Amino acid sequence: MTECKKSIQMKLPICNFDAKNMVLCPKCESKIESGIITKADVDASIKLAQLAKSNHIIDKFTLYSCKEFNGNFVLSLDKNDIMIVRQSRILYRLLQDQFQGKIWLVEADENDKKFIEDLFFPTKILSINLVWAPGGVQKTKAVVSGKWTPRFPIDTNKVIQIVKNARNLDIEIEFEEKRA
Repeated sequence: MTECKKSIQMKLPICNFDAKNMVLCPKCESKIESGIITKADVDASIKLAQLAKSNHIIDKFTLYSCKEFNGNFVLSLDKNDIMIVRQSRILYRLLQDQFQGKIWLVEADENDKKFIEDLFFPTKILSINLVWAPGGVQKTKAVVSGKWTPRFPIDTNKVIQIVKNARNLDIEIEFEEKRA
């Protein structure tokens, strides 16, 4: 008795058929109307489905959601998919080229600490702590390894904006070594 191997297929916020054909069925339309998914979820699903037609690796991805904040696209993917993208500059560029702004890869359903660490990848975060600012305001403080230079690869202002919009956290970013 032979057993068919179940092939892993791309999972998206919308139907795969809809994503491949760039048209939404009534079920997916109602998801948008009810706020279950966003236009960014739909756009990202369509972009990944188009890439998957010619890339068997992307065809196995799981996209949980896409959030767009002022031209920044936060893609919530499966942990293994993120690892695959991070190991291939070609794959990363292929994904990045599909979006009008910068893409940020984060694990789906992660805690705030892991979310912030993902935004700073590949830079190492030494610590993430909750601190109380004057006036009883709670802030999240992230200490980044090394020192800031004009060539630092991550726009910390964008990270602050994304964390505020995605997680409703006020974050303060410090570097291990202070500027001279």
